[in-house]
Amino acid sequence: MLTFLQSKDEFTIAVEFDGKATEEDAKKLDQFVEQRYSEQTHFNILAVMHGVEGSTLRGLVHGLKFDAKRWKQFNKFAVISEKNWLKNAAELGNILPGIKSEHFNKNQIEEAWDWVMK
Repeated sequence: MLTFLQSKDEFTIAVEFDGKATEEDAKKLDQFVEQRYSEQTHFNILAVMHGVEGSTLRGLVHGLKFDAKRWKQFNKFAVISEKNWLKNAAELGNILPGIKSEHFNKNQIEEAWDWVMK
């Protein structure tokens, strides 16, 4: 389940995630971006990840559609989690052109905010 958090920066979307990624989560995030940013505006995402159980196939497909649609708008992606596989996934994000990603542990939330807002 995706929950929006208070952001410290107008160009950073702060979210908290717990459970399975669903189609509704992808739609919620897409609507949020659509309402706040033009198609040329770059934005960051700071994601606090808790008990991530995986995703439904439909949620995964819609998440990929969101990523493809917003690809050129992504700037930085900060992942805050204690999950090793999410750390590895965040490091893979640096391979994608134009996107910087970084993993932070739960006790490094201020460092994550500092990094994403630079």
